[in-house]
Amino acid sequence: MSAFVISEVRIVDTQAAKRYMALAEASIARHGGRYVARAAVPDVPEGDWDEGRRIVIVEFPTMAKLKEWHTSDDYAEALAISKTALDRRLLFVPGLDD
Repeated sequence: MSAFVISEVRIVDTQAAKRYMALAEASIARHGGRYVARAAVPDVPEGDWDEGRRIVIVEFPTMAKLKEWHTSDDYAEALAISKTALDRRLLFVPGLDD
């Protein structure tokens, strides 16, 4: 069953965010993930939304692969950069069984 990373992101440091994005993109690909949406501006029909936030959605083949990526040495540098470059909420969501 596929699994998704859903991230609500606001860039805090543009230069650091660019480095984060390059490192994250490469590590996601190496772990079998693929972007479904990147820096998307959502249409918000209900509730409140901070206009400065963007949505990123990444699909992995399984939740195990997703968690393997997130805790990997391959993603560690990007994750460290994200702490100061981004203000984000990160969600791990299981997909539906086929």
